[in-house]
Amino acid sequence: MSSILAVGTVAYDSVETPFGQADEVLGGSVTYFSVAASFFTGVSLVGCVGQDFRKKDQETLEARNIDLKGLQHIQGETFRWKGKYGDDLNDALTLETHLNVLEGFRPNVPSSYRSSEYVFLGNISPVLQRKVLAQIHQPRLIVCDTMNYWISGDFESLLETLSHVDILLVNDAEARQLTQEYNLVKAARKVHAWGPHTLVIKRGEHGVLMLQNQSGRPEESGQVAGRVMKNKPVAGMSVFSAPAYPLENILDPTGAGDSFAGGFVGHLAGINRLDFSAICQAIIFGSVMASFNVESFSLDRLKELDYSEIELRYREFREMMSFDKI
Repeated sequence: MSSILAVGTVAYDSVETPFGQADEVLGGSVTYFSVAASFFTGVSLVGCVGQDFRKKDQETLEARNIDLKGLQHIQGETFRWKGKYGDDLNDALTLETHLNVLEGFRPNVPSSYRSSEYVFLGNISPVLQRKVLAQIHQPRLIVCDTMNYWISGDFESLLETLSHVDILLVNDAEARQLTQEYNLVKAARKVHAWGPHTLVIKRGEHGVLMLQNQSGRPEESGQVAGRVMKNKPVAGMSVFSAPAYPLENILDPTGAGDSFAGGFVGHLAGINRLDFSAICQAIIFGSVMASFNVESFSLDRLKELDYSEIELRYREFREMMSFDKI
């Protein structure tokens, strides 16, 4: 089992969906990621908060045994985000963003984190992502997330960051914006050429698509249930496709992508394997964590979650995807 160094935002969110609303609740990319990943392995968090960061929220993170030596407390207010979702819940309308202490954030990686084998670069400036990497000693796996803001506003810097990255996690709209390719297979070829050997595309209610460059990926071993295509129909790539877990009650999709990332990287670090089968399994665990996250606002569902529930849903997911027994 290996621990993860995770960097990103810690925030207070105000969210409205068709099913309710929550004001000033704990959120942020590295928050969701760290809580989800902590079910699988140890997590060392790098981020910043203001003087208004509530003690109960710090205790929420500490209750998951997340190492907070890298959480900087800066004079000022914690990053705020306010958003609203429509009926389809796929895209949030951002109503307000207040960077506050995030504006002056300079990641300082504690010495005890610098030998971390697994690194997750959450959704922050590509420049800051590279500042984190410059402080790490030969990580085994670097996983990166980004968003439309950095793609449109800091494209060249983002490409420089991607040259150091092994796995890129984005949604389908971000993949198309980043590569200027509507076809996701063509988009994957561009991403592979920039550096990452694996592109994982989060597609919301339509599931997840993973495209891996066969010439640059880790050695493959083992089998996994589901729709796995090796070598064909996409020349030079291994492909894995997984549906979304069917849910009847979805209250708030905020943090679903980061919870997916937490389950994904958490599983890989927990078993300390990077072969194709392990990455496919990690996608399912990521999807499981995202499915739990959306069942309530903020971190409420993840805070009460038990690992036995994760295992059960993972088995249900595998059974749902197994078609060779039909």
